[in-house]
Amino acid sequence: MYTAATESLIKQAREIKEEELQRHCGRIFKLLHSKDVSGDTVDSLQRLNLIVSATKYATELPSDLVLKLQTVLRSSSCPEQLQVLSSSILRDSFPPSVHSLCSDLSPDSRTFSHVASVVLAQAGSQEDVMPLCHHLLKSLDSRLSDGQISRHALPLLSKMITVYPEILTDDQVNVVSRKLVDWLRYASMQQGASMSSGGFFSGPRTRQPAPLTEVDGVVTGDFFTVLCVGQSYTEDQWMNMYTFSMIKSWLLTYDTDGTTNTESALLIKAQGIHSQHQDDRSEVDSSVTSMVSATSSSTRLLPPKERLREKAFEYCQRLIEQSDRKALKKTDTELQKACIVESVSILDVICGEDPSYVYRAFPCIKALYGRLNGDLTYSRALLPIAQFYLNHSEIAAVDSEAVFCQLFSHCPAEQFNEPMLAFEFVQFCLLNASVLQERVTNYRQSFPNLLKFLAWNSSGLIAEFVELLPSLIAPDTAIELLHTILDLPCLAAALDLQQRSACYQAPDRPAWDQQGAKVAACLDAFRQPSCRGLFLYILRPEAGTGDTIDRLKMLHEILADMAESPRVVRCAQVVPVLLHVYFNTVTQRADEKMLNQLLLVLLERSSLLYDIKTFNVEVQKVFSTHLQALCKLHPPLIVDQSREILELTSSPANIYSKEDFYTHVVWVIGEYLSVSYDPRCTVERITSFFECLEAVLFEITQVRQSASPPSFSPRLVTVLMTTLAKLATRSQDLIPRVSLCLSKMRPFARSAPVMTCYSEEDTEEIITRAHELINLLKLPNVAQFVLAPSAGGDGPRWHRDTNASLPQGMKAVSGLLHRHSSSLPT
Repeated sequence: MYTAATESLIKQAREIKEEELQRHCGRIFKLLHSKDVSGDTVDSLQRLNLIVSATKYATELPSDLVLKLQTVLRSSSCPEQLQVLSSSILRDSFPPSVHSLCSDLSPDSRTFSHVASVVLAQAGSQEDVMPLCHHLLKSLDSRLSDGQISRHALPLLSKMITVYPEILTDDQVNVVSRKLVDWLRYASMQQGASMSSGGFFSGPRTRQPAPLTEVDGVVTGDFFTVLCVGQSYTEDQWMNMYTFSMIKSWLLTYDTDGTTNTESALLIKAQGIHSQHQDDRSEVDSSVTSMVSATSSSTRLLPPKERLREKAFEYCQRLIEQSDRKALKKTDTELQKACIVESVSILDVICGEDPSYVYRAFPCIKALYGRLNGDLTYSRALLPIAQFYLNHSEIAAVDSEAVFCQLFSHCPAEQFNEPMLAFEFVQFCLLNASVLQERVTNYRQSFPNLLKFLAWNSSGLIAEFVELLPSLIAPDTAIELLHTILDLPCLAAALDLQQRSACYQAPDRPAWDQQGAKVAACLDAFRQPSCRGLFLYILRPEAGTGDTIDRLKMLHEILADMAESPRVVRCAQVVPVLLHVYFNTVTQRADEKMLNQLLLVLLERSSLLYDIKTFNVEVQKVFSTHLQALCKLHPPLIVDQSREILELTSSPANIYSKEDFYTHVVWVIGEYLSVSYDPRCTVERITSFFECLEAVLFEITQVRQSASPPSFSPRLVTVLMTTLAKLATRSQDLIPRVSLCLSKMRPFARSAPVMTCYSEEDTEEIITRAHELINLLKLPNVAQFVLAPSAGGDGPRWHRDTNASLPQGMKAVSGLLHRHSSSLPT
């Protein structure tokens, strides 16, 4: 998030008037013509840079200023700060500068880098960057004394092939592959020359090159890699580092050729006879080594792409070996972790392109996994290892079950509070969701652990989990997953308490109490043996221990003081989103048994939710929406769960705690409790539902002088009336009872408590609905046609065919009611 001052500056930049922008551009144009670069010039350019970058649209600048900025950008004598600002402004401005900048590319490495960034940003097609591409390839072959141009060229080339992968011809790909091999495998083994002070009375002198060392201080005995340590580096060593940083994207883009995997394996086997002797030459100077390698018999056996693949494979194996060394500096330890991740990813790409490498790579990967397994500091490195096992374990006939058991059971449970690991872990699951469902048995069972990432990092991972959730739904754990989603805020609170409990030991009561009285009480409960079972369940690592717990209400009471925690509140906000995804997915796969289980969960959990502000209301709205969808999908649910539905609807107390959900339950009763949907809808069953709802309507609409204003909406009253009328049309003996009930609606609506609470429109709606229903019920057959149309009433014929359409029927009803208008109640 930006600070208030930064937000203010961005707002000013976005709202600048055209006249003011033109004046500011004119002022910059004059400042750039002065010989001396002042601080005012830099400040003005910085402001213009903010203006053009504050919106997503390119800003049109005066053409003379654009030409001047291009001149500054291409001038190697200009201060770099001005070049950087000019480059940034031109990238976000209009008219484009691609053609003019490509007309005369500078040989200076720094200037060329800034120009290239503008060209790549503004290029509209591959043809626009062709001059830049030719210049880059030429610079890679050049042997300038400073050598800097090549170092800048590789990152630019990497970005270019990412956007335009077809820009290089096969011959050019081969040329670059040869260069990458030389830089990657045959960099010099001495540190770069460094200048040192010769003392007060003598000038600086050049130190003799010293050998490179490993991260543990031992002198390097093998070829150079990014994990070799020195005070300074030669140009070919820098190129080695740049090559390693781009080799993965290069292999993914161009590592395909006409050589078959079988041919490749034979060539590599022949090459292996010579590799040890040839690699010993890596300590020779890089230029000499490149010539030697170019004439070696092993290299002649492999085409350039295959040779690059082989050298990249050796390089990654060397890095994995180096990562086992004890680094002297913490920064080198972090570099080792990054190199493991990148090396294993590159090996995965190589083995994917040529399966013959799988058998050579697996011993190294298995040894690496054995070394890192159990070390939480290397958890992020386990993800590419798991990816390697997932992609290649079947080819090598290697059992990967233990790898994924470790991955899904320990990482989320112990490092849920690591945001980068959480993001990468979820991305790994998203990338491989279909394969994980088929081949990893404990993937779907591990959703309690995976949801810990979301509970702790809810705002940052909601989009990923919306996409991931369908892959976690399995028939045997779908109901448990629903309960877990509903308990997600409880999980966030429990994880918070777990973290605090680990930080503050029980004897350290002062530090404990500093967390606040409410948190301290929750921490106390968290450590009580009597509550241990509740927290063990909510923090369980995998599914299968039961759909939910009997003492869930007790858990909500224990965690009541955590309900206002920002983390818990944020987590509660994502639950309705996940519920929609869950129901939309599960209703496409569910059978009759699961649909019944889902309805039971809705009825049960509508009253059993963690008491967080607005959380209950939002969840009940989701329940209401999907209750209708479930009953529409399988109307016999009403009869299957008649006992539970009657239990819920018979209690007026449920109206005040969950009115929206209650209203929808009443609606689905009237809509689907019909013999046309289920032959079990006997007169007795319809009568039982009728009597239940009749009693509720009578109780909430009693008119008493001392009665308080109703706390329910008029919508509930109209839905209850309509549902009773629908049921009466299906058992016509009930019509007199519902007519009597409806006749009492006018006194209710005109009573003083109701008039003070409802608007005039609301009371008129109740009275009008009662009158309409009474009049319809005077003609039972017509009432049944209007209130309970056939199941095919949503089909096109029902609305288009004049002989069977609903509008035609309504005209007939209107005529009948008009003739009986004299009998309308007043």
